[in-house]
Amino acid sequence: MIKHIVMWKLIDASTAPRFKAELERCKGLVPGMREFEIATRAEGFEANHDVVLYSVFDDAAALEAYLVHPTHKQVAATLGTLRESRSVFDYSIS
Repeated sequence: MIKHIVMWKLIDASTAPRFKAELERCKGLVPGMREFEIATRAEGFEANHDVVLYSVFDDAAALEAYLVHPTHKQVAATLGTLRESRSVFDYSIS
């Protein structure tokens, strides 16, 4: 399995609900996507980013299918206009 973690720092943190709603369009896009969880910064918890995506895929092929999917590409283009920075960490687990 492949875990795909993405964190975004937004230009304006107040756009986090809109950002999350747009990102939700990617949930369940491809076979092999096991988990897809989005969270936004919450008061009282430590956070260096405004939005985080935690997702799990069966294998590298499923992750790649997600990354090149037209809906994902469209969502990524929209979200790109709202973010200041983006951090990604992908890793394999047995």
